[in-house]
Amino acid sequence: MNQYTAVIGIGIGAIVVMGIIFGADVLKLSVSSKSYDIFVDPLLDEQGMFTMGRVTIQNTGSEALTNLRVNFGAGDVLEFGTLKAGQKIIVSPPPENPMEFVMVSADNDVFVSKAYREMPKMVGMMGS
Repeated sequence: MNQYTAVIGIGIGAIVVMGIIFGADVLKLSVSSKSYDIFVDPLLDEQGMFTMGRVTIQNTGSEALTNLRVNFGAGDVLEFGTLKAGQKIIVSPPPENPMEFVMVSADNDVFVSKAYREMPKMVGMMGS
């Protein structure tokens, strides 16, 4: 009976340790670890006769971003005031913009520069 109790105790202890380790990983994904951080995803959607561009910008930090500025290149700049923690916006460059890259900056040394990526084409979708 003592051996079974020891084996069951070790098994329960191992499950508790694994729960703590995996729980910490999940918590790290859901709780922002930086005060000022931003996610930027520039996307091109090519339809047969025209190309649409859109940029998704999300504040992934725990503090608000101030003086947000989006530079599409070729002199096209959009200025925003504040982006609250967790807030997401989607913006589009002007139609005549070459849509090669986008630079997003804000106060507190936040800066991201990314090239546009193309949307994957799927059978049966427009433009494929």
